[in-house]
Amino acid sequence: MGQARDFDWAERADGTVVITHHGRVATTLRGGRAAEFLAEVDADPQLVMARWTGNYRRGNERTAKQHPRNRA
Repeated sequence: MGQARDFDWAERADGTVVITHHGRVATTLRGGRAAEFLAEVDADPQLVMARWTGNYRRGNERTAKQHPRNRA
């Protein structure tokens, strides 16, 4: 898998976490959700941020799976 760098995140002084996608704010996490995100983000940051923002599945996975190029 390639090294996509579409997402970025920043933790603010008040404990709020802001996740951006291509430089635009995708979501803001506060309180317990921010703490959960910070505990999880070390694994694979791009994948974790995609899941937390809801920018994970686009609905074209089945179409891509059926494409002749992707068949085994």
